[in-house]
Amino acid sequence: MNIDINNYNISTLVDGCKQLNIELSEKQIKQFICYYQMLTEKNKVMNLTAITQWEEVLTRHFLDSLLICRVRDLNQEKPEILDMGTGAGFPGIPLKIAIPSLRITLADSLNKRILFLEEVIQELGLKGISAVHARAEELGHKKEYRERYDLVVSRAVANLSSLSEYCLPFVKTGGQFISYKSTNIDIEYKESLRAISLMGGKSKGITTLPLPCTDLERSFVIIDKVAATPNKYPRKPGTPSKDPIR
Repeated sequence: MNIDINNYNISTLVDGCKQLNIELSEKQIKQFICYYQMLTEKNKVMNLTAITQWEEVLTRHFLDSLLICRVRDLNQEKPEILDMGTGAGFPGIPLKIAIPSLRITLADSLNKRILFLEEVIQELGLKGISAVHARAEELGHKKEYRERYDLVVSRAVANLSSLSEYCLPFVKTGGQFISYKSTNIDIEYKESLRAISLMGGKSKGITTLPLPCTDLERSFVIIDKVAATPNKYPRKPGTPSKDPIR
């Protein structure tokens, strides 16, 4: 990882992280830059993100991923985390870089993305993080993953009712599922409450926060796992998205 920090304006990254009570070392800054380089290079041959400009990636991917630290003190708690539908590695990779002690599993249904993430993990020298190729509906029925995690996060673009069926089966009782959402999700949120309850969850509501170094906002839906998920969930592959629970 041969990175020259001087070739990049890192002020947005450093200042934004400070607003989230995260102090980055030179090594961590280099890891973020390397991740950016790998992301944009791979994006030339594979659709990973529509956002490729340095400053935009810093705010709308890296700092956005880390904004969850305003919702939970991950540095202090150090929960075991599953990032479901991680895509290009958000929020899992930025969280791992910023808080190296976190134990994180990245899961995605597209193997090409997983292969890319494994390259990133190796190149950045990250430990205590793994990438798994699987659909949530299948992985959720494997005993080594089911109800294992303290915290499941997802930045995936999917209906909250479907996401709850995908994600809550992985959360241990007493843990949480936190979904990254855009603002103006009141109707989607209300329509998801039955699914959340059926999965053993109890919603704590919507928290909306400003995104550092921007005029944007991000909403988080915070769901406590209060009871075990019935064995029949998640339903067979494709069903949660085609037929969301209402």
